[in-house]
Amino acid sequence: MNLTPDSKVIIQGFGEFISATHVGQMIAYGTNLIAGVNPGCGGQKIYGLPVFDLVEEVVDRYGVIDTTIICVHPYEVLDAALEAIASGIHQIMIISPGVPPSDMVRLLRKAEATETLVVGPNSPGIIVPGRILLGTQPSEFYTPGQVGILSRSTTLTYEVARELTTAGLGQSISVSIGSDAIVGSSFIQWLQIFDEDDSTEAIVLVGQPGGGREEAAARYIAEAIDKPVVAYIAGTHAPPARHWRQTGTLAAVIGRHPDFGTAKSKLAAFSQVKVPVAERPSMIPELVRKVIK
Repeated sequence: MNLTPDSKVIIQGFGEFISATHVGQMIAYGTNLIAGVNPGCGGQKIYGLPVFDLVEEVVDRYGVIDTTIICVHPYEVLDAALEAIASGIHQIMIISPGVPPSDMVRLLRKAEATETLVVGPNSPGIIVPGRILLGTQPSEFYTPGQVGILSRSTTLTYEVARELTTAGLGQSISVSIGSDAIVGSSFIQWLQIFDEDDSTEAIVLVGQPGGGREEAAARYIAEAIDKPVVAYIAGTHAPPARHWRQTGTLAAVIGRHPDFGTAKSKLAAFSQVKVPVAERPSMIPELVRKVIK
């Protein structure tokens, strides 16, 4: 990973998923946002950024690009991501929600073959407090520190950050992997990254109903993670027969255990491996302090 203020970053697409405020916030935070790509708008400026028709034109002008932030229409995400990979970009943040699952399967096969990190879709991105902001997370909720935040949710990610900051606990890195049916990087991949990160002392994992990602993460924590982990599961009081719209779990439930994907299942998984679980976000700082001690 290359997440430093010197990392060269571009934006692909200027649609409804990103605004002038988000772009301005990234630049003000010190992110080296050098250009945008929007076919048909080459030679113009959007939100103060020079715009090119193709990613390869940006590479020809500025050299190797470290990260792209994709904000195009969901049905255009695959083409945009493949164009980025073909131009040698190996860190992709997908803000756009609702990318077709079949497109994500194709993208992930290509990403694996080219060792490309994909975050999202339906993600506000990544922030390394005090160093770099990639995406739409509100930087004012963050402060540099030693707690890593790993989440599926969008707004809960920075709600947890605000709780930690208010309690005097800074963050090392915060990432939302996204809440679409199929996403790029997983809880397990990021748990490994956090476990190997020298600036991270403890990890907060934020989950929600739908799928089996939290259960897999709990097993991986027990088997491979040395650093302390605190969890929070949203939706514990959601009606058991309902599916959260963002989690994309309407398919793949046939033949599953009745509790599959429920908050109850996820709470049980973390309890089994003795990961403390906060009942509400405001309890997270207290649990973090306990596990750090």
